[in-house]
Amino acid sequence: MHYVANLAWERGDQNFESGTFSRRHRIAFDGGQTFVASSSPQVLPTPMSDEFGIDPEEAFVASLASCHMLWFFVIASKRKYCVDRYVDNACGVMRRNDDNRIAVTDVLLRPKVTFSGPRLPTEDEHRAMHHRAHELCFIANSVKTAIECQPELELAPTADAPD
Repeated sequence: MHYVANLAWERGDQNFESGTFSRRHRIAFDGGQTFVASSSPQVLPTPMSDEFGIDPEEAFVASLASCHMLWFFVIASKRKYCVDRYVDNACGVMRRNDDNRIAVTDVLLRPKVTFSGPRLPTEDEHRAMHHRAHELCFIANSVKTAIECQPELELAPTADAPD
C-alpha cells in the first residue's frame, strides 16, 4: 500500500529572501479533494500564515483521531453494536521533547460515542473497544507521540423509555 499527497506552492511576486512570504499552499489527495494549507499562525504569524488553512499540526491530530475512529467502527460493528454518532474534539500539544526538539508530544482523543439498539456496550466494553482501536491504528503505530483517549459513552434513548 502507498499513499500520495500532492503539495503545490508558488512564490508569485513575494520576496522569498526576506522570509516574509506566505506559506499558504494547496494539498491535493488522490480522491480529488484539495485543501488550503499553511503554517500555523501559532508558529508563524499572519500574513505569512493563513489562519483558514489546515496546518501540519492540525492535520496530524486529525489523522490520529480519524484513524482511531475508523478502527473503532470496525470493532463496534464486529461486536454487533450500532453507533449513531461519533464526535471527537481531539487536541494536540506541541513542546520540546526528550531530545530538546519541538514536536507534537501529546495528543488527547476525546471521542463521545452514541449507541442505540438492543445491544449496548457497558462503560468497560466501550473503553476496551477504544483501547483496541488505539492498538490497531496505523497512524498511532507510526509515531512517538503520547496518545491518550478519554472516551465518553452515550446511549440513545429507546422508544420504550419513560418520558
